[in-house]
Amino acid sequence: MLPSVDYAAVFAATPHPCLVLGPDLVIVDVNRAYLEVAGRVREDLVGQHVLAVFRGNPSDPESSEGQNLSSSLHRVLATGEPDSMELYRYDIPVADEPGGFVERWWSQVNTPVPGPDGRVAWITLQVEDVTGYVKAYQSAHPGAGAGTCPKSAQVLETELHARARELRRLNEELRRAHARERRVALTLQESVLHAPDLSHHGDMAVRYLPAAQGMHVGGDWYDVVDIPPDRVALAVGDVVGHGIEAAAVMGMLRSALSAAVRALARAAQSLEVLGLYARVVEGALGATAVKAIVDTRSRLISYSSAGHPPPVLAHPDGGCELLDQATDPPLGVRPEHVPRPQATIQYRPGDTLVLYTDGLIERRGEDIDTGLNRLTDALTECVQLDTEELADTLLARLGVAGGGADDIALIVARL
Repeated sequence: MLPSVDYAAVFAATPHPCLVLGPDLVIVDVNRAYLEVAGRVREDLVGQHVLAVFRGNPSDPESSEGQNLSSSLHRVLATGEPDSMELYRYDIPVADEPGGFVERWWSQVNTPVPGPDGRVAWITLQVEDVTGYVKAYQSAHPGAGAGTCPKSAQVLETELHARARELRRLNEELRRAHARERRVALTLQESVLHAPDLSHHGDMAVRYLPAAQGMHVGGDWYDVVDIPPDRVALAVGDVVGHGIEAAAVMGMLRSALSAAVRALARAAQSLEVLGLYARVVEGALGATAVKAIVDTRSRLISYSSAGHPPPVLAHPDGGCELLDQATDPPLGVRPEHVPRPQATIQYRPGDTLVLYTDGLIERRGEDIDTGLNRLTDALTECVQLDTEELADTLLARLGVAGGGADDIALIVARL
């Protein structure tokens, strides 16, 4: 279910100055940005007829800005179509100088908002302060005139609209390029995260959530590998960074570890091989990973970690144990090869093993132990759920069901 949107809060926070009128042209709302650029307070505007407030340029009683505004708004009411006003001057009073004004030039678009019956129910007035551009043009073209010269304003407006069209074109090209890059990255991510052996385990759930900001692809991964006749290897890892580059490095490291664990008997050995490989892969240094091998015959979990947060073994009675007895630095950071540590722990049928990346527990300005406690508390209360429900519940309880500041990979395995 999509979250409800507080449109009043969105309107208030919009950085573009904006007024809202009723069909009677009475001001019904104004956002903070408008009040700031206009030097007004809300009480001066809301409830007033817009033409009573903006009769014309206050520093020039003979100006026609009020009439131009009236004509534009009535066109909007008559046609139901947006109307772009000509570039106009409307000066701002100086707070500490009675009778003093600061020259300001504006570009304005008046847009109808239809009601249920199709008639104009509201009109939004969005303005942009283009004084800087006007001043720059007047300085560069002394002969073009200044102040209220109509010819100068028309020339400026033409150039302004031309630049706006060019910016819209460039923005659209960037949007399409970003969309193409994101599709490529998502395809890559989906491909490398495919774990065929996962289908053999109905009591296991996996999740991948990209960071809430950015391209929605990154360097976190999970993997599930069957090692016949009676072992299964679980792994999660985290490459520094986001985007296509991190996803590509992630794919190489994940594949290398998946191959290594099939050839080597111990979790630590497979991480040693991965660490050596990380030294020759650009962008792989500093990556973290944890490997756990579950032996269903001996009911032992052997594990080794390369700078990664510890897995959690949760018992049906709510007790939790951190698998933190075989922790070593991240991949490739040691100048010379050193064998990695490995530890084992006994499990009982019905226990739940949880592997995850740091995006699940880490929060800016917060000690990692706080995040670990939050995770174990959630497991204590919810461990009786099936693995799919438990995976979703953990994400929700830790506040990252819709994605967090960092990527998240998660494995929940019922043993």
